[in-house]
Amino acid sequence: MSDKLYFSYNHIHKLCKESADKIRESNFKPDIIISIGGGGNIPSRILRTFLKQEGSKNIPIQVIGLSLYESLGTGNYDESQIGKEVVRTQWLDFGALDQHFDSLIGKNILIVDEVDDTRTTLHYAVSELQKDVKEQAERLGRTDEATNFGIFVLHNKDKPKKAQLDDEILQGRYYAARTLPDQWFCYPWDAQDIEFHSEQAIKQGFN
Repeated sequence: MSDKLYFSYNHIHKLCKESADKIRESNFKPDIIISIGGGGNIPSRILRTFLKQEGSKNIPIQVIGLSLYESLGTGNYDESQIGKEVVRTQWLDFGALDQHFDSLIGKNILIVDEVDDTRTTLHYAVSELQKDVKEQAERLGRTDEATNFGIFVLHNKDKPKKAQLDDEILQGRYYAARTLPDQWFCYPWDAQDIEFHSEQAIKQGFN
């Protein structure tokens, strides 16, 4: 049995459609989607198609870039003790958002990524965006407006997490299309050979 799981574009498209239905049923209506660049970009775009209400405008998508860097010492080390740091490589232009979108204050914000692995990146994204919105609200005198964050991932890995999310998100606004064992996930946008990738996805039932 392969230690890798392969997912086709077709499968991901269907997961986004299914998840959009669940998001709507939960009465969380995103005003803006924030994609964690790389893995979140394609799911964000597909999800938007299915979240769009007839006669309404498209939900705007903004992209943030985050990278997880390993900090290794010299000599022998225990892999579980490797230090990891999330670093911003791209962030929101709040001036442009204020001008064209009336800021993030008081909005329903859906953060999208492909996988919830250790939860380190998702925790960083939520925490930093919450700080930014709080600073904006205090600066503009709009602290009475509630800003709500939700999270969508294609896959949640069933494993201990190294960071946590607020209970209000986990209990009501956390959407994982599938929870799967902790294996190596292979997404089609990373494939060098898409034909081989698709064949493996079909064999594994992820088409």
